[in-house]
Amino acid sequence: METKIEPSGGKEDRRSRCKGWWWWWFFVFVFGVLVVALAVVTILRHYFHSRPSSGVPSHPGDVAEEYVNALGIAMQFFDVQKCMGTPLDVVTDYLAGKLVNNRIAWRGDSGLEDGRQAGVDLSKGMYDAGDLMKFGFPMAFTATVLSWAILEYGDQMDAVRQLDHAHDSLKWITDYLINAHVSQNVLYIQVGDPKIDHDCWERPETTTEKRPLTQVNVSFPGTEVAAETAAAMASASMVFRKLNSTYSGLLLNHAQQLFAFADTYRGSYSISIPQLQQFYNSSGYGDELLWAASWLYLATEDRSYLRYVTVGNGRIFANWGTPSWFSWDDKYPGVQVLLSRINFFGAKETSVSENVGLQKYRETAEMMICRLLPDSATATSSRTESGLIWVTEWNSLLHPVASAFLTVLYSDYMLTSRTPVLYCSGKSYKPADLREFAISQVDYVLGKNPVKLSYLVGYGIRYPQYVHHRGSSIPINATTGCQDGFKWLHSPDPNPNVAAGAVVGGPFLNETYIDSRKSSTHAEPSTYNSALLVGLLSGLVSRSSVPKSFV
Repeated sequence: METKIEPSGGKEDRRSRCKGWWWWWFFVFVFGVLVVALAVVTILRHYFHSRPSSGVPSHPGDVAEEYVNALGIAMQFFDVQKCMGTPLDVVTDYLAGKLVNNRIAWRGDSGLEDGRQAGVDLSKGMYDAGDLMKFGFPMAFTATVLSWAILEYGDQMDAVRQLDHAHDSLKWITDYLINAHVSQNVLYIQVGDPKIDHDCWERPETTTEKRPLTQVNVSFPGTEVAAETAAAMASASMVFRKLNSTYSGLLLNHAQQLFAFADTYRGSYSISIPQLQQFYNSSGYGDELLWAASWLYLATEDRSYLRYVTVGNGRIFANWGTPSWFSWDDKYPGVQVLLSRINFFGAKETSVSENVGLQKYRETAEMMICRLLPDSATATSSRTESGLIWVTEWNSLLHPVASAFLTVLYSDYMLTSRTPVLYCSGKSYKPADLREFAISQVDYVLGKNPVKLSYLVGYGIRYPQYVHHRGSSIPINATTGCQDGFKWLHSPDPNPNVAAGAVVGGPFLNETYIDSRKSSTHAEPSTYNSALLVGLLSGLVSRSSVPKSFV
């Protein structure tokens, strides 16, 4: 039987080729659809990104890598400063309270018995600066600033993987503050004696000196420190609202109690406890009362707090029309910018008189901003030749970083509310102009200065090697005690441990810097400086603006 062979190009071959061509055309069709879709998406992205912000932050796009890197380093100083652990006799919580995920290899548990003599667990919190003191006033300010940074720029922190670190650092402080508030009208505000502490030079892990406690109460009031602690807890309650509602509610309850205590028993802690005047002496408490009430209004939407800062106490405490410098002691500029936020975006059911008060805060905030802009008619002369804001020799970087942080916030409020310009004596400035000033300050800190030195330890090629910091300056295997540890203060060798993220005090007015551990004025870092820098950098890592409400 003869087998029939289909010639080349026959029916089966044609079917095979047709099937192959069908798949080829399908591939071309799908590829074409993808190309068109990609083009449409690109056009839409360009269109929407070129429009003014709607007020809802997008995922950060163009990130500034230098600020991302600096933010990651700055965040580490909170770990450097942690007082770590829980009291040794709390067996069930001991392992949970010890340092977990330690990012600073040369730090270990310390202060495990803080508060034990009073039956209080004060083992957390953070050391203030280069010493081993826990000062509640600046520590609470650190927490408030860090909360503010997270609330405004948490999405940007998250995009660069720093949000979890920020939450952890904030909670380390607020855990301490909760324990320090032992009853409605009693707040522990200090662990350690400055004289005893400063007469020693030793690592926190090995210190054996006594650490007495100081409290404010109805007999010895401390309105400013109680109100600042209330502000810290109120702002943090919003940070943790979605993460842990129970913890958030606990913080808010403490905040309300502390504000009532601060307002009812008015008195400066510097007067009540005169021995505290040498360190963090307060210039008054009116600003802290307004600061705390502002944060409580945002946390609760209770109009009584809004009335407190406007109709009730605005004329008494607000210093409208008199701009000043934001710091751990002066919250007025912070209050003005924070309440400007409410004025920009509106508040529910406000009265005419309340709106008038909010407008006065905003006007004063703009006076403060105008002083900072270098070519404004009202520009301050308190700056170096290169343009760094310079107010005081001690910790000279505090004010430029704090000022730049507030300026970035205000710039973003303008963008989000679609406010095109700010007027300074008739001259208009755009949000980009405000941002440019903030960038000039942070760039100076990061190394664009006459001495080409980064004042953020661990960042850049050159940064201070002789930081005035006990733990950083003493080798981890040293066996020195209180007095003989001073040999490390006077050692000619650089610090053996890098205090990553530390912002040193800063340069002289003539823009020189002496890298010496013996100069606490210029070489000592502080926890609140790092909080302000974290807030500033978080606002600069991308071009996203802020949402219209804290949620």
